[in-house]
Amino acid sequence: MPRRTATMLASTLMLIALLCAGVFINVPYSEMSPGPTVNTLGEHDGEPVLQISGRKTYPASGHLNMTTVRVTSADYKMNLVEAVYGWLAHDNKVVPHDTLYPDGKTEEQSTQENAEEFSQSQESAKVAALRERNIPVKSWTIVSSVLKDSPAEGKLHAGDVIKAVDGTPVKAYEEVAKLVTKHKPGEKVVFTVVPAKEQAAAEKEKRTATKTEDITITTVKSDDDGEERAIVGIAAGTDHTFPFTIDIKLADVGGPSAGLMFALGIVDKLTPGDLTGGKFVAGTGTIDDDGKVGPIGGIEMKTVGARDQGAQYFLTPKDNCAAAARDIPDGLTLVKVGTIDDAMNALEDIRGGNTDNLPQCTKS
Repeated sequence: MPRRTATMLASTLMLIALLCAGVFINVPYSEMSPGPTVNTLGEHDGEPVLQISGRKTYPASGHLNMTTVRVTSADYKMNLVEAVYGWLAHDNKVVPHDTLYPDGKTEEQSTQENAEEFSQSQESAKVAALRERNIPVKSWTIVSSVLKDSPAEGKLHAGDVIKAVDGTPVKAYEEVAKLVTKHKPGEKVVFTVVPAKEQAAAEKEKRTATKTEDITITTVKSDDDGEERAIVGIAAGTDHTFPFTIDIKLADVGGPSAGLMFALGIVDKLTPGDLTGGKFVAGTGTIDDDGKVGPIGGIEMKTVGARDQGAQYFLTPKDNCAAAARDIPDGLTLVKVGTIDDAMNALEDIRGGNTDNLPQCTKS
């Protein structure tokens, strides 16, 4: 056999061997890719995404699309060939498995966490939208969760309204931890609460809950690293009462990143005319009760997914702008926003054709 032919044969066999080995070698990576987008002004699976009753609404055209990212499951075993292909693919992104599923988090745990974040983002979107429309929303501090085997277990319950700690009125959930940590571990702290059942009954009967209870709990030392601090084993949060009903119907979606687009969709439904002027606007970003927009993951995947669906403008959280601007899909304008007010101003420029005024994302 000629030497050249033998060399080519050996190289071919080695390449085949390497490819076969790559198929069987698992690597600790996962893949992200562009997911579907959904118009918050439209329908999904045959029903409106936003359903508002008890308040006059207005028809809205155009698009205010929320965007998603597909990720491989927690138990998916990626092989070396798939990892290399993912690294080379322009629209996909290969990341360490622990980035998506830290601390050995299971698929079920991740799904549950995403569902909780999605639910909270809906609440904050409703609050931010109504405040943008100057519609009052009643808010109060609640026990969001109780840690198992903690001093608070059996004494405080999820949904209890926290009125005061040690007699000091509570006006925001952040104040609860500050008041508790004024104590040393082993000291007693007194919570004045409206029991969850009483609060639920008052809401149903459209009255103000007045029945309160004083609950005394002995603090313990936190297991956290760092300076010693006292805890009772609860997480505090915020609950709201809305003056009318707002339902967000969107299954199989998790996480908090659709908050901004849900809020804008609600505002559009409650406002005469079209916020978009009929344009195709997509976007992403968390939102809090005060309308502040926060960063999200997978921004590069979301811009690609939006452009593939025909988006012309993409509302981008300001803290994601630099990453998003490194590879902007052709024909898509990335608009930097830090608050719902920023987004509303950008939409005013878009529908008015004043696009030179838009604050666009840059690489720096």
